[in-house]
Amino acid sequence: MRKARFGGVRGRKCASVLALATVLAGGGVAAPALAQDDAAAPAAAPVTTMGEGEIIVTARRREERLVDVPIAVSSFSGDQLARSGALDITDIAQMAPNVTLEPSRGTNSTLSAFIRGVGQQDPVSGFEQGVGIYLDDVYLNRPQAAVLDIYEVQRVEVLRGPQGTLYGRNTIGGAVKYVTAELPDTFALKARGTYGTYNQLDGVVSASAPIGDIVRVGASVARLTRDGFGTNITTGKDNYDKDVWGARGTLEMGGRGAPVSIRISGDYTRDRSNPRGGHRLIAGSAAGSEILPDVFDSAGGIDDPKQDIEAWGLAMNVKVDLSDALSFKSISAWRKDHSATPIDFDASPTVDLDVPAFYDNEQLSQEFQLAYDKGPLQALVGFYWLDASADTYFDSRTYTTLATALPRLTGHTEADVNTKTWAIFGDFTYNLTDQFSLSLGGRYTWDKREADILKQSYILGGSAGFRNPGTLIATDTNFSGSAVYKKFTPRASISFKPSRDHNIYASYSQGFKGGGFDPRGAGKNAPTSNASGVPSDAEIAQYLSFKPETVDSYELGYKGNLLDGALYVAAAAFRMDYKDIQIPGSVACTVNGVPTFCGVVSNAGKARLQGLELETNATLGRDLAASGDKLTLSGSLGYIDAKFRKYETLIAGKTVDVAQYRHIQNTPKWTASGTLGYDTPVGGGDLLLSTTVSYRSKVHQFEFPNPYLDQKGYALWDASIVYTAPDGRWSLGVHGKNILDKEYITSGYSYIRQDATTGAIVTNASGQPIPTLGTQGTLTGFYGNPRQVFVTGTVKF
Repeated sequence: MRKARFGGVRGRKCASVLALATVLAGGGVAAPALAQDDAAAPAAAPVTTMGEGEIIVTARRREERLVDVPIAVSSFSGDQLARSGALDITDIAQMAPNVTLEPSRGTNSTLSAFIRGVGQQDPVSGFEQGVGIYLDDVYLNRPQAAVLDIYEVQRVEVLRGPQGTLYGRNTIGGAVKYVTAELPDTFALKARGTYGTYNQLDGVVSASAPIGDIVRVGASVARLTRDGFGTNITTGKDNYDKDVWGARGTLEMGGRGAPVSIRISGDYTRDRSNPRGGHRLIAGSAAGSEILPDVFDSAGGIDDPKQDIEAWGLAMNVKVDLSDALSFKSISAWRKDHSATPIDFDASPTVDLDVPAFYDNEQLSQEFQLAYDKGPLQALVGFYWLDASADTYFDSRTYTTLATALPRLTGHTEADVNTKTWAIFGDFTYNLTDQFSLSLGGRYTWDKREADILKQSYILGGSAGFRNPGTLIATDTNFSGSAVYKKFTPRASISFKPSRDHNIYASYSQGFKGGGFDPRGAGKNAPTSNASGVPSDAEIAQYLSFKPETVDSYELGYKGNLLDGALYVAAAAFRMDYKDIQIPGSVACTVNGVPTFCGVVSNAGKARLQGLELETNATLGRDLAASGDKLTLSGSLGYIDAKFRKYETLIAGKTVDVAQYRHIQNTPKWTASGTLGYDTPVGGGDLLLSTTVSYRSKVHQFEFPNPYLDQKGYALWDASIVYTAPDGRWSLGVHGKNILDKEYITSGYSYIRQDATTGAIVTNASGQPIPTLGTQGTLTGFYGNPRQVFVTGTVKF
């Protein structure tokens, strides 16, 4: 059990803040810690409360009412996120059905994303992500630095299912669109501060001003800090702390009805939080390898390199209205990020499985769109180009059972993977009648993957890129190669609108994710027919490569505004046939008979993903409107039956289908949330009390079952009280997150022996799991945030 955090220096619990938790229990809002008020957005910014205005989204690259879009979309406005106390985009997963967004295991800012069972949680170069993250229409090619903090945001949209006929980059599972707020037409200055438990201290300052009639400039600076939820008892550093600087700058020209609009934006993030250490779930024999009483404490000893993440980005969006029906848009972007991170897989002071790592990513992209909208036809055609590099450099330090011969073995991996891709895409919607419309779209994608992979083995130290270089004993892979993947993916939908506020639709879409090369593969293990026993370059290339994966998605849905706009309902039934699923083989294997950190990716899987989704937003008690009071209820429900139909693996030299023993990872069968809010005028301003409960059923962290890491179903309770002064001049909010202090695992590492067929954990005579790497056993968990209570104040000038 975790120790209580209600006293002492470690928790930094402020008694006056904690007292407010009791008030929150009486009625307060959804989600986590920190968000930015959306009042700086223009008057046309979308809202999410029915009866006050339409929900406007850009899911199809044009502004539309949410009810008109024949796609399963969740939309959250900046104001909604601010009033709920949302911290970053991972909080969206609490409210969107069949969505998982979380920090990736031993990191603070690398994102693991899954939608409807499709995603990718391996962040090393070589693996393309299954869910696309977009920042102001710019696709983020890599998951590093993709846990975006929420400030100065206009809205966040979640699109479920394959996307490609309307978007720059094809994404097989879905997309998350982060849209920053536009600049207002008048001078604006805003400051927001937050203080809360664990000494959370955040500040955001934003300013913008018009320069003449058509030019506007603006900037935001954010400082986000927090003490750790626990401590690394070996290094003495806070664990799960936060130390982030962020900044954004924007220059806008034209727009607001002008025929030409130009938006140039830049962003910068620096995350110098401490390494995020896991919690050992099994005891080892060495000192410091016991199970600690607090799940947020860790004992990992690695502290080199010093953790440091930086990310930069520049983008220019240009839109030109060529006529009243035809418009042209250009999206140009450059992004770069660098991560230095030490990961202690075994979470003990022993060098049993330690991985110091560097990630360097850079991308340059260009997108052109031509849109037509007149009469019964709405059309969009586009071209997309991306040139990106993803470089991963890491050592894996581990002890072996051959301790007398090899005191410590270090596997070094250096993988430089370049992606060059271009695509043409189009989507055409034709209104056959006032009630029926037909949409047809398609995309042709050309991907080229180039890889340079170096994998070596050292003893008595590691590679030259880190301290204590050792002695090179073998080169296991020295590979350079490339592959091209081409695919046409179609989309079609038909909509029937019996009236303006009701939409029944059916759609089919195909998704595609390119193949690549496994950076962890040991080329010398490639099967060969050479008499020398040394595999050829072609055999190594085939061994290291994996094929693209595809999904065929079918969806039947309904969206409606009912009761004169007091009730919005969206329901969808879907089925996805998922083929050639890429399964990263990042489990122990042997090189020269010695266990080391390597693996092989195979297209082992075929799955069926089918389910139901429901989202609703209702204004209750309409008789309250006369007094200015408002009672609202919003919620979501997701159900998915996700099963492997084929999962082939090699057992005793034979290919065996073990699908019945495997699970779709990071995909709970049930997800649900409900938010009850009460708005009432007070002192000329507005007082909001809201409370949210979200639920996720059992989650499998990996395809193999693991009773230590698989998280049972759990619910989280969040609440808020927010007062907004007349004219929105200032606001004060008190937020509580995870009020019942639920402990739950979000991710983990497992390097223990499991039966190749059933996945059952293999134990020794003492009942302890048998390690596959190291001597102490690597079975560590990472946990979601504990109870947090914080106060946020915003002032506008």
